[in-house]
Amino acid sequence: THEKLCRFIARESESVVVSVGYRLAPEHKYPAAYEDCLSATQHFLQHLQLYGVDPARVTVCGDSAGGNLAAAVSQSLAGSSELPRLRAQILIYPGLQALDFNLPSYQQNRGVPLLFRERAAFYMLQYLNGNATKLEEVLEGSHIPVDIKLKYRKWVSPD
Repeated sequence: THEKLCRFIARESESVVVSVGYRLAPEHKYPAAYEDCLSATQHFLQHLQLYGVDPARVTVCGDSAGGNLAAAVSQSLAGSSELPRLRAQILIYPGLQALDFNLPSYQQNRGVPLLFRERAAFYMLQYLNGNATKLEEVLEGSHIPVDIKLKYRKWVSPD
């Protein structure tokens, strides 16, 4: 689905683009997609010379669920001394938090196609466990214990 975009990025930035065909939910539950992306990135970083890539110029990128995966891979590799450091991460409308689907961005864009608020929560549940029976609880915010909400309110709050 992203081949044309990847070719465009490669051509315009004179870069090597590696697109990971990771396993998809709901058939493959978390952490399958993450493990695929991490494994592919580690392999690529271990074999940069084979691909003719400058170790100082490697960036990970993803959109939507891929943005989530790019962020997770970046965090996992951040402390590695065995692999070249990533230069950057590019996250395009990434799914980064599932604590609160009532934040202003979700409310303001709740009816904006393509990724409606309810659909975002549904896909998050599919990604995690393939079961959307708790969708209403997630939309209400009752899926997160109060102590966790309090712990992270500095980063996840309407303010």
